[in-house]
Amino acid sequence: MNGLVVCPRQSVRPEWIDYNGHLNMAYYHVLFDKALDHVFDLLGIGESYTRSGQGSCFAMEVHVHYLRELALGDPVEIRFQLLDWDGKRLHFFEEMYHADAGYLASTSEQLSLHVSLRTRRSCPFPDAVQDRLAAMSALHRALPRPMQVGHIMGIPRGTPGTAAS
Repeated sequence: MNGLVVCPRQSVRPEWIDYNGHLNMAYYHVLFDKALDHVFDLLGIGESYTRSGQGSCFAMEVHVHYLRELALGDPVEIRFQLLDWDGKRLHFFEEMYHADAGYLASTSEQLSLHVSLRTRRSCPFPDAVQDRLAAMSALHRALPRPMQVGHIMGIPRGTPGTAAS
Protein backbone atom coordinates (compact mmCIF):
# COMPACT_ATOMS: atom_id res chain seq x y z
CA MET A 1 0.00 0.00 0.00
CA ASN A 2 1.64 3.23 -1.15
CA GLY A 3 -0.86 6.06 -1.35
CA LEU A 4 -4.45 5.75 -2.52
CA VAL A 5 -5.78 2.25 -3.10
CA VAL A 6 -6.69 1.92 -6.78
CA CYS A 7 -9.44 -0.67 -7.10
CA PRO A 8 -9.96 -3.00 -10.09
CA ARG A 9 -11.67 -1.38 -13.07
CA GLN A 10 -15.38 -1.84 -13.58
CA SER A 11 -17.72 -0.97 -16.46
CA VAL A 12 -21.20 0.54 -16.58
CA ARG A 13 -23.67 -2.25 -17.41
CA PRO A 14 -26.77 -1.94 -19.63
CA GLU A 15 -29.20 -2.70 -16.78
CA TRP A 16 -27.78 0.26 -14.83
CA ILE A 17 -28.80 2.88 -17.41
CA ASP A 18 -31.94 4.87 -16.59
CA TYR A 19 -34.46 6.65 -18.81
CA ASN A 20 -32.18 9.72 -18.87
CA GLY A 21 -29.64 7.65 -20.79
CA HIS A 22 -26.98 7.67 -18.08
CA LEU A 23 -25.91 5.67 -15.03
CA ASN A 24 -28.77 5.61 -12.52
CA MET A 25 -27.85 7.13 -9.16
CA ALA A 26 -28.35 3.84 -7.30
CA TYR A 27 -25.64 2.15 -9.32
CA TYR A 28 -23.00 4.69 -8.36
CA HIS A 29 -23.44 3.14 -4.89
CA VAL A 30 -23.08 -0.35 -6.37
CA LEU A 31 -19.81 0.62 -8.07
CA PHE A 32 -18.47 2.20 -4.87
CA ASP A 33 -19.53 -0.86 -2.86
CA LYS A 34 -17.84 -3.30 -5.26
CA ALA A 35 -14.63 -1.27 -5.01
CA LEU A 36 -14.93 -1.34 -1.22
CA ASP A 37 -15.03 -5.15 -1.36
CA HIS A 38 -11.52 -5.00 -2.84
CA VAL A 39 -10.26 -2.72 -0.04
CA PHE A 40 -11.88 -4.86 2.65
CA ASP A 41 -10.16 -7.93 1.16
CA LEU A 42 -6.81 -6.10 1.43
CA LEU A 43 -7.54 -5.27 5.06
CA GLY A 44 -8.63 -8.83 5.93
CA ILE A 45 -12.29 -7.96 6.55
CA GLY A 46 -13.70 -8.93 3.16
CA GLU A 47 -16.04 -11.68 2.06
CA SER A 48 -14.05 -14.64 3.45
CA TYR A 49 -13.78 -12.92 6.84
CA THR A 50 -17.53 -12.26 6.86
CA ARG A 51 -18.35 -15.82 5.74
CA SER A 52 -16.24 -17.11 8.65
CA GLY A 53 -18.89 -15.62 10.95
CA GLN A 54 -16.46 -13.42 12.86
CA GLY A 55 -17.67 -10.02 11.78
CA SER A 56 -18.41 -7.57 9.04
CA CYS A 57 -18.57 -3.84 8.40
CA PHE A 58 -21.96 -2.16 8.15
CA ALA A 59 -22.50 1.25 6.55
CA MET A 60 -23.57 3.90 9.05
CA GLU A 61 -23.65 7.00 6.85
CA VAL A 62 -22.86 7.75 3.20
CA HIS A 63 -22.60 11.06 1.33
CA VAL A 64 -22.38 10.82 -2.46
CA HIS A 65 -21.64 13.67 -4.87
CA TYR A 66 -22.69 13.14 -8.49
CA LEU A 67 -20.32 15.34 -10.49
CA ARG A 68 -20.36 14.09 -14.10
CA GLU A 69 -22.43 11.59 -16.04
CA LEU A 70 -21.36 8.07 -16.86
CA ALA A 71 -22.87 6.18 -19.80
CA LEU A 72 -23.25 2.61 -21.01
CA GLY A 73 -19.96 0.76 -21.18
CA ASP A 74 -17.89 3.54 -19.60
CA PRO A 75 -14.86 2.17 -17.77
CA VAL A 76 -14.69 3.19 -14.12
CA GLU A 77 -11.75 3.40 -11.74
CA ILE A 78 -12.32 3.98 -8.04
CA ARG A 79 -9.65 5.21 -5.64
CA PHE A 80 -9.93 4.69 -1.89
CA GLN A 81 -8.56 6.94 0.86
CA LEU A 82 -8.76 6.11 4.57
CA LEU A 83 -9.51 9.37 6.38
CA ASP A 84 -9.70 8.10 9.96
CA TRP A 85 -10.35 4.99 12.01
CA ASP A 86 -10.64 3.73 15.54
CA GLY A 87 -11.04 0.28 17.06
CA LYS A 88 -14.54 -0.19 15.62
CA ARG A 89 -15.10 2.40 12.88
CA LEU A 90 -13.75 3.47 9.50
CA HIS A 91 -14.15 6.89 7.92
CA PHE A 92 -13.14 6.81 4.27
CA PHE A 93 -13.49 8.52 0.93
CA GLU A 94 -13.79 7.08 -2.57
CA GLU A 95 -13.35 8.88 -5.88
CA MET A 96 -14.91 7.48 -9.07
CA TYR A 97 -13.16 8.36 -12.32
CA HIS A 98 -14.00 7.70 -15.95
CA ALA A 99 -11.00 5.43 -16.48
CA ASP A 100 -10.28 6.52 -20.07
CA ALA A 101 -11.31 10.19 -20.14
CA GLY A 102 -9.89 10.78 -16.65
CA TYR A 103 -12.65 12.99 -15.26
CA LEU A 104 -13.97 12.73 -11.71
CA ALA A 105 -17.56 11.44 -11.99
CA SER A 106 -18.54 10.97 -8.36
CA THR A 107 -17.30 10.84 -4.77
CA SER A 108 -18.48 8.90 -1.75
CA GLU A 109 -17.68 9.63 1.89
CA GLN A 110 -18.63 6.86 4.28
CA LEU A 111 -18.60 5.88 7.92
CA SER A 112 -18.64 2.13 8.57
CA LEU A 113 -18.96 0.16 11.79
CA HIS A 114 -17.34 -3.21 12.55
CA VAL A 115 -19.97 -5.62 13.89
CA SER A 116 -19.84 -9.08 15.43
CA LEU A 117 -22.06 -11.38 13.38
CA ARG A 118 -22.66 -13.46 16.50
CA THR A 119 -24.05 -10.64 18.66
CA ARG A 120 -25.02 -8.12 15.91
CA ARG A 121 -23.32 -5.46 18.04
CA SER A 122 -20.26 -3.33 17.36
CA CYS A 123 -16.95 -4.88 18.34
CA PRO A 124 -13.25 -4.11 17.86
CA PHE A 125 -11.44 -5.09 14.69
CA PRO A 126 -9.08 -8.05 15.12
CA ASP A 127 -5.50 -7.03 16.02
CA ALA A 128 -4.13 -7.97 12.57
CA VAL A 129 -6.73 -5.73 10.91
CA GLN A 130 -5.88 -2.87 13.26
CA ASP A 131 -2.22 -3.28 12.26
CA ARG A 132 -3.16 -3.01 8.55
CA LEU A 133 -5.38 0.00 9.26
CA ALA A 134 -2.55 1.71 11.14
CA ALA A 135 -0.18 1.15 8.22
CA MET A 136 -2.72 2.43 5.68
CA SER A 137 -3.58 5.39 7.88
CA ALA A 138 0.08 6.38 8.15
CA LEU A 139 0.30 6.53 4.34
CA HIS A 140 -3.06 8.22 3.77
CA ARG A 141 -2.60 10.83 6.51
CA ALA A 142 -0.14 12.67 4.25
CA LEU A 143 -2.60 12.85 1.35
CA PRO A 144 -4.61 16.01 0.72
CA ARG A 145 -8.10 16.01 2.21
CA PRO A 146 -10.67 15.97 -0.63
CA MET A 147 -12.84 19.08 -0.78
CA GLN A 148 -16.08 17.05 -0.61
CA VAL A 149 -15.22 15.59 2.82
CA GLY A 150 -17.59 16.81 5.51
CA HIS A 151 -19.78 18.65 3.02
CA ILE A 152 -23.03 19.94 4.48
CA MET A 153 -26.07 19.60 2.28
CA GLY A 154 -28.32 22.58 1.75
CA ILE A 155 -29.45 25.24 -0.67
CA PRO A 156 -26.99 28.14 -0.70
CA ARG A 157 -28.80 31.37 0.10
CA GLY A 158 -27.84 34.94 -0.66
CA THR A 159 -29.39 37.83 1.15
CA PRO A 160 -32.75 36.87 2.73
CA GLY A 161 -35.56 37.33 0.24
CA THR A 162 -33.33 37.00 -2.84
CA ALA A 163 -32.76 33.98 -5.03
CA ALA A 164 -29.37 32.29 -4.99
CA SER A 165 -27.49 32.48 -8.26
